[in-house]
Amino acid sequence: MVISNLHIYGFDNAVRGSKFPMITDVSKATSEITKTTYSLAQCEKGTGHDQMLTGIIAQFDLTFTVKAWTEAERYHFFDFISSQSTMHRISKFDLTNQYSEYVDKRMIEIMNELKDRYNETQDIEDYLKLLYSNPCGFKLTAAMTTNFRQLKTIYYQRKNHRLPEWREFCKQLEEIPEFKDLVIETD
Repeated sequence: MVISNLHIYGFDNAVRGSKFPMITDVSKATSEITKTTYSLAQCEKGTGHDQMLTGIIAQFDLTFTVKAWTEAERYHFFDFISSQSTMHRISKFDLTNQYSEYVDKRMIEIMNELKDRYNETQDIEDYLKLLYSNPCGFKLTAAMTTNFRQLKTIYYQRKNHRLPEWREFCKQLEEIPEFKDLVIETD
């Protein structure tokens, strides 16, 4: 799993607020999901009619490899709460279990050797060799905050991506009942 510890906030309020443009008495707005709610949430990306999705906040832990994190940085609307740190903990991780299955076993052996050497010497040069030799398949977890509108963008851009963790991320979005029911277009 790449997504864990998921929490969703503001769903009812966002649905209620989405009704404001078409009413004059806001006290009559409800959080009932209507056909219009679905139309707004599933509108064409970039039209702005799905603005209500911005009010549905999603917080979760996300575990990606360094390669996927590099790609995730293009999404300026992923707010990092905090993350695991190679700078602070590269020499403490259980490296045998920290890499994706696509990292060559020989690389893992080399990394374990570099880690053991640094832990023995505590020399800055040994630390830098360990840090800079780390493969892109190293997995790190970060606590994230974003919203359904941004997840909609990511979903449609990444659901068929080459990296398996992006595809897994999108599959897990499909398993979030509120996201699946409201955002994913049905045939």
